[in-house]
Amino acid sequence: MLQIVVGILLLYFGAEALVRGSTNLSIRAGISPLVVGLTVVAFGTSAPELTVSLTASLQGMGAVSFGNVIGSNVFNIVVILALSSIIHPLSIHVNLLKRDIPIMIGISLIGFGLIGFDLVPRWVGFLLLLLLGGYIIFTLRLARKESKENTKLFDVTPKPEGPLWRDIVFVIAGLGVLVWGAEMFVAGAVGIAAKLGISEAVIGLTIIAAGTSLPELATSIVAALKRQTDIAVGNIVGSNIFNILLILGSTAAVRPIDTTGISFIDGAFMLGSSIILLPLAFTDRSISRIEGLVLFSIYGGYLYWLWP
Repeated sequence: MLQIVVGILLLYFGAEALVRGSTNLSIRAGISPLVVGLTVVAFGTSAPELTVSLTASLQGMGAVSFGNVIGSNVFNIVVILALSSIIHPLSIHVNLLKRDIPIMIGISLIGFGLIGFDLVPRWVGFLLLLLLGGYIIFTLRLARKESKENTKLFDVTPKPEGPLWRDIVFVIAGLGVLVWGAEMFVAGAVGIAAKLGISEAVIGLTIIAAGTSLPELATSIVAALKRQTDIAVGNIVGSNIFNILLILGSTAAVRPIDTTGISFIDGAFMLGSSIILLPLAFTDRSISRIEGLVLFSIYGGYLYWLWP
């Protein structure tokens, strides 16, 4: 248990350092706040999932790796967005409705389809990474055409202060702490699973998924408290896209992923939570407290399915 607690803390603070440093570096490079939010911040908050999934895969625990991504995407929407909307109703930016949420649904459909592979091969991993590159290029090109009003989605990003070297140190140190935390977290979670007779897939879908989603949780909760509701939603949408394209792509490219223990029902919860977000967001272009409670109840049903 101590390993899990320490691992979660290291993952959280490592991700915080990585997000801060990479965001500042991006702003120094002249990248717009909108692009920073949908790409750099999304990557930073997905970094724990990446390190945990890669570590688990290299240790031969493919079910933990794949389950982490599926469980994290479910947790991001039906827990983090739910809690954020309960704190304060979430206004939805028009660009998220027209572009990013539909893209997230399409990519979630790809993730759902991968469950049909007993072993996700390397060529699929490289294909996902190519799609990620296409998504980033697509976002960069559209960002150049957007008006100043549209870029207000992430205008709250603070201007970098201090020397350049400090931001570089944040990035390097953040990555190092993330790797360390990932190793401790995986070791602790799998150890508990072995003692309780719980499958690696269930541990990946629940405990590890929730633990590696702490950066998204912190970012969205703080954004909701500060009434920056677009950031709360944009962070989750971007992270879910990166979780599938970057994490599954990188993990499969390094070592084919064994999906044993991951069922189509698990994938259906992930895909369904992504799809239901669109009509909820269209209603008055917001997610109300009641709708947040509906989302949260979905996670209760999911846990009931996993832990009969």
